[in-house]
Amino acid sequence: MATPTTAINSRERLTVEEVCADLGVSRSTFYDWRAKGRSPRCIKLPNGEIRVRRAELERWLDSREEAA
Repeated sequence: MATPTTAINSRERLTVEEVCADLGVSRSTFYDWRAKGRSPRCIKLPNGEIRVRRAELERWLDSREEAA
């Protein structure tokens, strides 16, 4: 049986809850970033729900990496 983390990592499109859990931030922080254009690019479904592609989240994280 897969652990919850394994199941999340294998999904191509993540829910806002999954992204927030992965980043360790609240929903309100994620939506604040989104309003300010600082979040990963999102997909808005016809029902209004938001998804983030796993590859986009990884790209977004890589773009925020600082040189040590």
